[in-house]
Amino acid sequence: MGIFSFFSKEKKETLDKGLSKTKENVFSKITRAIAGKSKVDDEVLDNLEEVLITSDVGVDTTLKIIERIEKRVARDKYVTTQELTTLLRDEIATLLTENNTEDAESFTLPEDKKPYVIMVVGVNGVGKTTTIGKLAYQFKKAGKSVCLGAADTFRAAAVEQLVIWSERVGVPIVKQKMGSDPASVAFDTLSSAKANGADVVIIDTAGRLHNKINLMNELTKIKNVMKKVIPDAPHEVLLVLDGSTGQNAFEQAKQFTAATEVNALAVTKLDGTAKGGVVIGISDHFRIPVKYIGLGEGMEDLQVFNKKEFVNSLFGE
Repeated sequence: MGIFSFFSKEKKETLDKGLSKTKENVFSKITRAIAGKSKVDDEVLDNLEEVLITSDVGVDTTLKIIERIEKRVARDKYVTTQELTTLLRDEIATLLTENNTEDAESFTLPEDKKPYVIMVVGVNGVGKTTTIGKLAYQFKKAGKSVCLGAADTFRAAAVEQLVIWSERVGVPIVKQKMGSDPASVAFDTLSSAKANGADVVIIDTAGRLHNKINLMNELTKIKNVMKKVIPDAPHEVLLVLDGSTGQNAFEQAKQFTAATEVNALAVTKLDGTAKGGVVIGISDHFRIPVKYIGLGEGMEDLQVFNKKEFVNSLFGE
């Protein structure tokens, strides 16, 4: 059984459909970049560099990819423009594989951590609450008991939205009145989850980024209070980024990784954008696992990220 054999035909179709705008954008640019050329030369490479940068792959990652392709062209002496897409796919897949982050196989949880505590961070509007709802659905579907915590107590809409998701998925939620201390909500959620034998706890947090010091203090306080209930919590700090914002998602990742110890990423809204290349840059640059990608509005449209399948979907098998 191959390492990527768990990736079903249905998931592949969802991924292909979700990345279709990015694929169309990248391929149309590549076609223009190699127009009238039969082999890969300096001009083609310059054009390809521009294609990758304007596809939101990011400057640093683009330069790494171009350098790798230059070496291949120098080694093979003659590379046709028809071979370029295959070459690009292979080099990007290899680059992402080398960043020492492993792909999750499914919505699984470590056996030795119960409840497994996920603290979700990210600015307002990136799809944070929706991602939490979809995660809850996927974990429940996998046979796990889930508890949600509404610790974004500064926005009534955030709490209301999470309550709707909890009812829709059929999982319990812990909440307090508006303006309550977020750390207090986290404490109550973990206490409830522990008492009821929940497998996984997902805590929503406020999406403010106007002051990094305040954000850092607030997230640190929530984490410290969690540890009073479960000493090694949170096990996962999941940063949600909106893929449709391209380079702005990069900037948010920089801010949040500086403010707290992010150890997992979810990139959302990839189905509605041509900026899906940002996933390649973020995965390479931050060396933090991209665990999930959002490919649509449906509860099934949150997928575990698979580097090889992602690159295959963008550039063809």
